[in-house]
Amino acid sequence: MFRRGAPLKIGYLVNTYPRASHSFIRREILALERRGITVQRFAMRSDRAGLVDAADLVEDDKTHHVLKAGVFAVLANALQWMVRHPIQTVRAYRLAMLCGKRGAGGVAGTGGQLRHLVYLAEAAFVAKLCASQNIAHIHAHFGTNSTTVAMLVQALGGPAYSFTAHGPEEFDAPLPLCLDLKIANAVFAVAISSFGKGQLCRWAPAGHWPKLHVVHCGIDPALFDQPTPLPASGHELIAIGRLAGQKGFAVLIDAMAIAVKSIPTLHLTLVGDGELRPQIEAQVTRLNLSSHITLTGWQSEAGVRQALSQSTALIVPSFAEGLPVVVMEAMAAARPIIVTAIAGLPELVTPDTGWLVPSGDAGVLAKAILQLSETPQAALTDMGMAGRARVLQRHDVNGEAAKLHQLFTQHGGV
Repeated sequence: MFRRGAPLKIGYLVNTYPRASHSFIRREILALERRGITVQRFAMRSDRAGLVDAADLVEDDKTHHVLKAGVFAVLANALQWMVRHPIQTVRAYRLAMLCGKRGAGGVAGTGGQLRHLVYLAEAAFVAKLCASQNIAHIHAHFGTNSTTVAMLVQALGGPAYSFTAHGPEEFDAPLPLCLDLKIANAVFAVAISSFGKGQLCRWAPAGHWPKLHVVHCGIDPALFDQPTPLPASGHELIAIGRLAGQKGFAVLIDAMAIAVKSIPTLHLTLVGDGELRPQIEAQVTRLNLSSHITLTGWQSEAGVRQALSQSTALIVPSFAEGLPVVVMEAMAAARPIIVTAIAGLPELVTPDTGWLVPSGDAGVLAKAILQLSETPQAALTDMGMAGRARVLQRHDVNGEAAKLHQLFTQHGGV
């Protein structure tokens, strides 16, 4: 419990933080700090070598990376905590073994239980850090192993926890990831869309539904105060995201191959990187699209905004999502959107702001691109401005941080 009347001090826990694709967490933390909350960042590991944004490098310096302490230091501090909290350690051990037996972390049985012994040690280390810094609450992002560690911290006698589930990972494997246990033990849980909240309801008894809330990922409106006009041609497209299977970029490239037959000047800028980059590059070459598709790798936030300003529309061809922040950023930049009608996307993208298409269909996606190219610029501008108004009303990071602040104080007993 928070001490009534005391300044609010919480810990944020993420497996790897900061990351190029997690700038929304940084914005959320900074918005909470502007509200007077002290936030200590905890992460298991750093991704410093993969950071491209100066703000992320600053954030990396602010983050306590657990594994940076070294295995022996983590174990020594964990054992100190466990010796001082024997009853809680037994309880946490049983919980860890239950989760490991289910297969949380992708490994079932003995392998999963060994993995959860590691999580237990990490949790004891974090519990000791929280005690030394007078942190009374932990909020974890992603309902995967970061929330597992937060749950074990609480079981070990450390602070209570809450978490934000994003999807699709949590919803793909809710039982192995012990989503039901994480909801049951949390003081509250957050989804980033109504769709996500519905998925949490599937795995929580009705008695726990009052714990479930929607808090959107947010954007900083100050960064999008003056949207630039759309390019005159209407043929400059952009897609942004990790080059991974769930993002559906292979379908987008097939759609481009269809669309360029009718739109010879069509061009796509693909911003991002990931494990599928070699396959995507090979597909672009095989389909003779090298002059129509540019892969830029990861860009800084300023670089993404610049790329959006030079585009006519954002395309999101994903098979599975939570609710991508890049859609919010493109809408704030007054760009029309073409997205697959999955997960939380139809809650944000409506017919007056863009096109919703079924996933996995290159032909239908190409048709939407053709419709975009045939739409008068004035109509596209109206779509972009309607999207901008919608996203600024629903996804202002300051308003969303206020919702979290209220939840922290309401459930923390301030």
